[in-house]
Amino acid sequence: MAMELESPATTLLVVVGLLIHLAGSSPPPTPVVCARGTSDCTVTNAYGSFPDRATCRAASVTYPSTEEELVAAVAAAAAAGRKVKVATRYSHSLPKLACPGGRDGTIISTLRLNSMVRLDAAARLITMESGVLLRDMLRAAASAGLALPHSPYWSGVTIGGLLATGAHGSSLWGKGGAVHEYVVGLRIVTPAPASRGFAVVRELGDGHQDLAAAKVSLGVLGVVSQVTLALQPLFKRSLTFLERDDSDLEDQVAAWGGLHEFGDLAWQPGRGKVVYRQDDRVDVSSLGDGLNDHPTLRSRAAFGRVDARRAEELLEENGTDIARCEAAAAGQLQPQPPHGFTNDGEVFTGYPVVGYQHRMQATGTCIDSREDGLLTSCKWDPRLGATFIYNTAISVPLRNAAAFVADVKRLRDLNPRTFCSLDARGGLLARYIRASSAYLGKPEDAVDFDITYYRSYTAGAPRAHADVIDELEQMALHKYGGFPHWGKNRNFAFDGAVGRYPKAGEFLEVKGRYDPDGLFSSEWSDQVLGINGTSPSVDKEGCAMEGLCVCSDDLHCAPERGYLCRPGKVYREARVCSSSFQPAAGALRDEL
Repeated sequence: MAMELESPATTLLVVVGLLIHLAGSSPPPTPVVCARGTSDCTVTNAYGSFPDRATCRAASVTYPSTEEELVAAVAAAAAAGRKVKVATRYSHSLPKLACPGGRDGTIISTLRLNSMVRLDAAARLITMESGVLLRDMLRAAASAGLALPHSPYWSGVTIGGLLATGAHGSSLWGKGGAVHEYVVGLRIVTPAPASRGFAVVRELGDGHQDLAAAKVSLGVLGVVSQVTLALQPLFKRSLTFLERDDSDLEDQVAAWGGLHEFGDLAWQPGRGKVVYRQDDRVDVSSLGDGLNDHPTLRSRAAFGRVDARRAEELLEENGTDIARCEAAAAGQLQPQPPHGFTNDGEVFTGYPVVGYQHRMQATGTCIDSREDGLLTSCKWDPRLGATFIYNTAISVPLRNAAAFVADVKRLRDLNPRTFCSLDARGGLLARYIRASSAYLGKPEDAVDFDITYYRSYTAGAPRAHADVIDELEQMALHKYGGFPHWGKNRNFAFDGAVGRYPKAGEFLEVKGRYDPDGLFSSEWSDQVLGINGTSPSVDKEGCAMEGLCVCSDDLHCAPERGYLCRPGKVYREARVCSSSFQPAAGALRDEL
């Protein structure tokens, strides 16, 4: 059956209607919305939906702009015995880290805690409030001739938010690519007894015994007020992307991170291709003023995006493997500067691209969008309904990376077309992480495999070849001992994960001292941390279709639609929802 797409005129009407009925602006929306001033609120994430699709409510929100106001906000919640959670400016954590649970909790937003406190160029230290954006911190450091050596690739995260989830870049060199490894001081506001005014500021300097807990905390210890980071003299980087086939990826996947300080790789299994990022530090005198402006993180015109989403939905629901692969190939042929890098901020003229660290390490120009009534926005802006995805990131121990790649190849070789949709979104991005000094940081050197893939707006709706993605994830987690990223992933990825962290007990001891009544904890965080033996997995009909559980019964899938719980094709211990209408392994769907 041929698929019928909407016409450009229809798209224009849809977009115009959205612009008329949706109040807002091009920069991402606030994650906290209240019905009455700062009361009767809801909180969500950047995509407008948590993995379980539940609406998160809170009785109120406060917006402290000083540490004194922050202390008062924590004290008020503690005196009332209210649950508290922290919301950042754009709330880029996908799980329910910012949800207090129930309807009576309080949200403390760090939106207005966004000032630089101190920049000591001689000591190479920068101190800022926790709501400062990574983008602004990098610019401030560069203005003083300094640089943060590593960071996530997205510059729209706040310092407090990225530390809470252990966000990172890519490096096995030195202290590695995680920002928390460069924290040398931190001020955190925690609950206190009435005799101490219900809230107290704890100052944790470099070497303090509790800093290892506070610098990756999932937000359950209190509210970080200020952070001090150790910087380095400003330097430049020289970057080249190299595309090769994946025939020797088992040999390269662990070695590449040792060869290049900022190296990563993007693997498209269906195409059998790998794009290697050859990225190294060079002297600041090297010629070049390169700029990172990745297409995914730029402002996007609203026109056409609703239409594109509708086409994607039709392919997922009714398309063939051939049609999905053709659509993926067409998208990959669209001309654009390689990976968004230009040699001078305007034009790409060739490799290597050489530029200052703060211009190369992270990007996110869509948050700089002018107010234009949603004519343009970040790609994922939920007000348009044009992009809706899952994002999984699992760090496989470096010692197991080659075996994991070999198993994914075996899965791919059964039918390469099952990977086309994943390839279209960049495939598996592999970044390198050093063993961390933080209790909830990665306990050993690892390769972080990051994927994004289609999510339906309809709960429980099947995804094309979801069983392949689910098997891949379970393989990374359980066969190869992977660690889920605290700020990404679906529920089932966190089930039992805390048990793989040798210092989890030390973290919980600090948590018990800082917040003995669990005011900053929620049902979700207790489940993720395994408190009282609870689990984040949800046992109900259809739970495995949404990644809320690993199926153990057909009812966890969608038997009425032909999806049953079956073993994985390569990792037989996996349990995935497979369609009873799928062809045998290696066969190709060619029916319409």
